[in-house]
Amino acid sequence: MLAHPVLLDIDGVLTVSWRALPGAVETIEWLRRNEVEFRLVTNTSSRSRGRIAELLEAAGMPVETDHIQTAVTAAAHYLGEHHAGESCFVVNQGDLDEDMAGVEVSGPDRAGVVLLGGAGPSTGYAELNHAFALALDGVPVVALHRNTRFQTEDGPALDMGAFIVGLEAAAGIEVTVVGKPAPAFFGAALADLGSPPEQVVMVGDDIGSDVLGAQAAGIIGVLVRTGKFRPADLDGDGLPDHVIDDIGHLPEILYSL
Repeated sequence: MLAHPVLLDIDGVLTVSWRALPGAVETIEWLRRNEVEFRLVTNTSSRSRGRIAELLEAAGMPVETDHIQTAVTAAAHYLGEHHAGESCFVVNQGDLDEDMAGVEVSGPDRAGVVLLGGAGPSTGYAELNHAFALALDGVPVVALHRNTRFQTEDGPALDMGAFIVGLEAAAGIEVTVVGKPAPAFFGAALADLGSPPEQVVMVGDDIGSDVLGAQAAGIIGVLVRTGKFRPADLDGDGLPDHVIDDIGHLPEILYSL
């Protein structure tokens, strides 16, 4: 059995708009066949873990639900620890209830904490302005991630991170992030694998949230040239440990380590 467990981002690495990217199906099969431990780690908030598993199976990649770690499950854990008993006003594209066990979701009138998820057509001005008003009143604001964009089959789309920048500037606050690249998020994934960080490989298409975030936690970072990847990602101060054209080249990296 190969010695390096793997953390895999989903959107932009395995799928785009839930359609399998080149090499994805074959790589998941290869990981299983070679008994390589892997977990899927995603900031996706528009689908529950159960629904993600269904969509991946439909795309030819069956994965156990408990092998999927999302920013939503991380948020539920964080809110339970730091805001137990407080109602939460959620701004998100989609319903988070299935993976938010133990968290009371309410309207802005009763909120003791705000949770910002992913952006989309249903996250409009009114919801964001409620979050702004609550922040001005001193209500803590938590975010699943700071991703500024996500990839769709029609091209890049704005994500919540773009609005978080404006909210922080307008309200004079700092939003707490619980998904990638938060150290606690990667720490939870490492604990689930039961492996030291230097033995684990993280594969992502986001140079900041996926790769540099993982490397900051001591994990080997691999950037794929799919999804939201842009050549300028390789011009910054932080560089990945490895770069591959698509997820189909992952076995080559694992054999080389």
